[in-house]
Amino acid sequence: MLKKKLGDILIDLNIVTAEQLEDVLKEQKASGKLLGQLLLERGLVSKADLARTLAKQVGLPFIEAITEQMASAELLSRVPLKFLRQHLIIPIVFEGQKTIVTANPRDLQPLDDMAILMAGDVNYAVSIDTVVMDAINKYYPLETGKEMMDELQEESGSTFDFGEEGIEEKDIMEMANDAPIVKLVNHIIFQAVKEVASDIHIEPFEKELRVRYRIDGNLYQRMIPPKRYQGAIVSRIKIMSNLNIAEKRAPQDGRIQLKVADKPIDLRVSILPCNYGERVVMRLLDKSKSVKDLLQFNFSDRDREIIKRSIARPNGIILVSGPTGSGKTSTLYAILTKLNEPDVNIITVEDPVEYTITGISQVQVNVKAGLTFAAALRSILRQDPDICLIGEIRDGETAGIATQAALTGHLVLSTIHTNSAPATITRLIDMGVEPFLIASSLACVISQRLVRRICTACRQAEEPSAEMLSRIGISAQEAKGVVFYKAVGCDECLKTGYKGRLPIFEVMEINDAVARLIVQRVDATVIKDLVLKEGMTPLVVDGLRNVKEGLTTIEEILSVAVVEDNQPPAVVENTPAPAPTEA
Repeated sequence: MLKKKLGDILIDLNIVTAEQLEDVLKEQKASGKLLGQLLLERGLVSKADLARTLAKQVGLPFIEAITEQMASAELLSRVPLKFLRQHLIIPIVFEGQKTIVTANPRDLQPLDDMAILMAGDVNYAVSIDTVVMDAINKYYPLETGKEMMDELQEESGSTFDFGEEGIEEKDIMEMANDAPIVKLVNHIIFQAVKEVASDIHIEPFEKELRVRYRIDGNLYQRMIPPKRYQGAIVSRIKIMSNLNIAEKRAPQDGRIQLKVADKPIDLRVSILPCNYGERVVMRLLDKSKSVKDLLQFNFSDRDREIIKRSIARPNGIILVSGPTGSGKTSTLYAILTKLNEPDVNIITVEDPVEYTITGISQVQVNVKAGLTFAAALRSILRQDPDICLIGEIRDGETAGIATQAALTGHLVLSTIHTNSAPATITRLIDMGVEPFLIASSLACVISQRLVRRICTACRQAEEPSAEMLSRIGISAQEAKGVVFYKAVGCDECLKTGYKGRLPIFEVMEINDAVARLIVQRVDATVIKDLVLKEGMTPLVVDGLRNVKEGLTTIEEILSVAVVEDNQPPAVVENTPAPAPTEA
């Protein structure tokens, strides 16, 4: 029997007032909805507040997070995955005892069924529904890659012979739809999502087939399936991507849309013929992730003010530069989200559309149909846009149209591949854009890189050598009072010492002095000297700021940026700064 009503406990905990509760109870009487549901809809309580109150009501402990140490593969394997997801319930080991955690402690039947399966004394606890579901998806023990490969060996280990000509077409079809092959490909994708990989590489060599994941920018080997199943694995991926499985001599590109652990995942598939078979790379995009807020990026105060001024302009070009995989698109999406207002018309041209933003018209490039960046940009300029985003400026035609669009009253956002912000000017001139047009239209250039974020669970303080300090451009005297960390490695970060990534920036504003130099066609180094004197923070100095804040390491910064001879001395402040949300 419940000791106290839910509403009374919420009042006792000062989560809601008596007046708010009375108002909600009146609505409940009229609508017939659950009290908790109405409180959540009105924003009076959070899911954590509600779960904590429910736990107090039934006299059970509340668990805020379910960690890897609490998860037990042995306990989880006793219960079907479908049952756990359906009832939002999970068995764990909490304080040394078998504990059944539920998001709905009033639903007693599943708790009783679980207690029988657990065989023995069990305790009970309450948690948030999303915490329970995430733990189920993360820790439920699916069949491992090794077990699947053992199953392949048992099922048909000696049936197929992978000779010089490969397996016959009919055998590939049969094997690609065979349960073990399907399970193996599904496992490769699931494991990549679980480890938050950005890419899956399936690489054929003379005597082996290798599966690697790119995690936080680095490649890690995860599996070596039997070589003779190479054709079947590739064919299975082609079937999922709606590609031609009979074509093995030409490159193919496709797309797979599926759900993994209740998350919508988009995979961009690229297949390339190599000397030992077809190589597959799949880029993973998690559609459930929302676009970051621009304020969540760890810009320096100077850089943030320049970007605010630039995006507030009615016209001009804002370029984000950097190599592939440096987070350029994420920065552009964050700017778009900031600019997305009901009275603004925003149209994008992308290849491909990575994240859908409500209120923005997004166009997918289709080269086969003649819809290139340049062609699409010409068309969208007739759609009365206020702001245009071009996925990438790849050629002179696109650069020229973008410049004209900026000069005719549009704000244009795009990316470009250059090594630094000043080098972007030279690149645009090389593309054939006249310097006086660049000076008139370009507002600012944001050069960025991604560095790995150090794992806070296992990082250790260290005193860097004089050589390392010299490489990053500061003296031993300037480094005094700064706590430097080294990456160690633990279960939380997969023994890498790093978990997640964060961006470092170099922001160059095109003011009158810079514009005059552009018109004079001066070398990029002259422009760089000027903007550095005016206070531009080079990549390595911005990286050092993140090192000082305990977010990354000197080695990570030096892996993506170098200290230039004409670089101003790094200023290392000893005042602590708050850690930003991951970009």
